[in-house]
Amino acid sequence: MTRSGPNAARIVVAVVGILVSAAGAVTKAQLPVYSAADAQDGERLFMNSCANCHGPDGDAVPGVDLGHGAFRRASSDAELVDIIRRGIPGTAMPPGNYSNTAATQIIAFLRTSAASHQATARGDAARGRALFEGRGQCLTCHSVNGKGPRLGVDISDIGRIRRSADLEKAIVDPSPTVRPQNRTVRLVTRDGTVVTGRLLNHDMLTVQLLDSREQLRSFAKSSLTQFEVVEKSPKTSYRGRLTSAEIADLVGYLATLKGTGVVN
Repeated sequence: MTRSGPNAARIVVAVVGILVSAAGAVTKAQLPVYSAADAQDGERLFMNSCANCHGPDGDAVPGVDLGHGAFRRASSDAELVDIIRRGIPGTAMPPGNYSNTAATQIIAFLRTSAASHQATARGDAARGRALFEGRGQCLTCHSVNGKGPRLGVDISDIGRIRRSADLEKAIVDPSPTVRPQNRTVRLVTRDGTVVTGRLLNHDMLTVQLLDSREQLRSFAKSSLTQFEVVEKSPKTSYRGRLTSAEIADLVGYLATLKGTGVVN
């Protein structure tokens, strides 16, 4: 026996609605959910191994842009995990010595990176270089391929080890702390002489530094009345000092620094 009329129509619509809702719930349940911890672990794995060929932004291989979710051979995360672990025969992509968990963490990083890259602009590298070496006065604190002070932080390979999103953040929101290899030191000798410079090394007995005149100095700690390592960054934000287009140009230039050792 069949039903007809408005009541039957309402029943059919209701059933279809239930089926569509159920299908949507299944689809959402099947979508991978990655934690921030997985993405952080994946970033370390990617930078240590994958970035050597794919670049820190994942766009160094023609036709592939991992940092923006553009994959040439995979349409799902499961296929990406398989490629990471098994490689691609007949290509430069070798098999990776990763567990399924580690490969999944790399995917978590790539998915997170794709979302963050949408807000990061990369401008004109030539304009960025002119800004870096000119009005931006970046060479007062940094050195690139021999240009800039020896005391400056050498960023000749920054484009090889840092993503564009990280470069932009360093420009507009620099870290308040200094990386250990870039720390400066302030010494006071027994006769009251104050010496500052970039810390090279120190142990229980001695300290070595490159002083403000770019001279290599070594002191016995017993000859000092004060020894202070400066751990706070002197860098200031360029937010408001540069336009968004200029920041994009600066990111574009920094991304080209791959550590070639060539002064252009």
